[in-house]
Amino acid sequence: MSETERQKLTTNQRWVIKIGSALLTNDGTGLDAALMKSWVSQMADLVRNDVELCLVSSGAIAVGLQALNLKTRPTELPLLQAAAAIGQMGLIQAWQSCFKAQGLETAQVLLTHEDLADRTRYLNARDTLKALSQFGVIPVVNENDTVATDEIRFGDNDSLGALATNLLEADVLVILTDQDGFFDRDPRVHAEAQLVPEARALDPELIHMAGKDGGALGRGGMHTKVLAAQQAARSGAATVIANGRTESVLSRLRAGDALGSLLLPDLKPQAARKRWLASHKQTRGVLVIDAGAQRALAEAGRSLLPVGVIDVRGAFARGEIVAIESVDGERIATGLVNYGAEQARQIAGQSTGALKASGLLVEGDALVHRDNMALV
Repeated sequence: MSETERQKLTTNQRWVIKIGSALLTNDGTGLDAALMKSWVSQMADLVRNDVELCLVSSGAIAVGLQALNLKTRPTELPLLQAAAAIGQMGLIQAWQSCFKAQGLETAQVLLTHEDLADRTRYLNARDTLKALSQFGVIPVVNENDTVATDEIRFGDNDSLGALATNLLEADVLVILTDQDGFFDRDPRVHAEAQLVPEARALDPELIHMAGKDGGALGRGGMHTKVLAAQQAARSGAATVIANGRTESVLSRLRAGDALGSLLLPDLKPQAARKRWLASHKQTRGVLVIDAGAQRALAEAGRSLLPVGVIDVRGAFARGEIVAIESVDGERIATGLVNYGAEQARQIAGQSTGALKASGLLVEGDALVHRDNMALV
């Protein structure tokens, strides 16, 4: 364990803390009031020591499912939305009560992916969160499940935690879970599983180690936590995955104790515009590229030219956000496309010279310019 890296947690001044459903609701038996009070007491100490906080709280659907006497998470969207509508009231009231006892004000912030897909709304959300922090108000952020659809849903609150980290340009994302940290294999299945105390968030081996089982109540798992850590790393933030049931876990992390797993960024923070581009899980279309184009983007930092595109999927207009993927379906980048879908299909796979000769390059040489692209 690197003491130097852990020591940075003692000085970082902007934290995003994400708490999962299973932990918050004691595996679906109801909100764990004692744990909530303990976390809030520790968060209050952080605030008193000049740490700006944003809380990303799961649990609304889990609380609603309990009220509806449903033991497992349904797949039907209306049932999920109904559970969220019921559970959100109890969840936010519980947080407000705990923070009020510590003399702190809270604010409820509900987001959908659509809120952040638009650049102006993204900036508005960022400014609101920052303004709340400046007033010492703790934003309690959750996905707006009551209006979310399959197309605009974040998919898990680990991702939402990473988005909040990017929005606030936070120093650290703390993910509290019911596990002691990130293991090299699922400790619930493999007794010999080893805790990974420290790693680079963008190490591709972490994804291979992570399972995809999110449990009966939540959508996340270690897989989504690693993806969240990778997303947070692109804005220069470290991620800690730790057991929320550990006594004084937040206070001890702040003190630099070696708890959980520390996943570190190894890149300089992206520019604000590229952080916004990289944050999008939902896009208007997909450009599938060949191996040569993939190397040009990932290794040489070049723009995406039509010649490297082998397939165009979806319906999108010029200036909309598209995903750039390999032939194996791996997302390489996200960017603002210079051509609509119909024009993109016309020019895909053709050389720049041929396209100039035919007069089809009316919006420039690149399908996606490197300045409007963020590698993921």
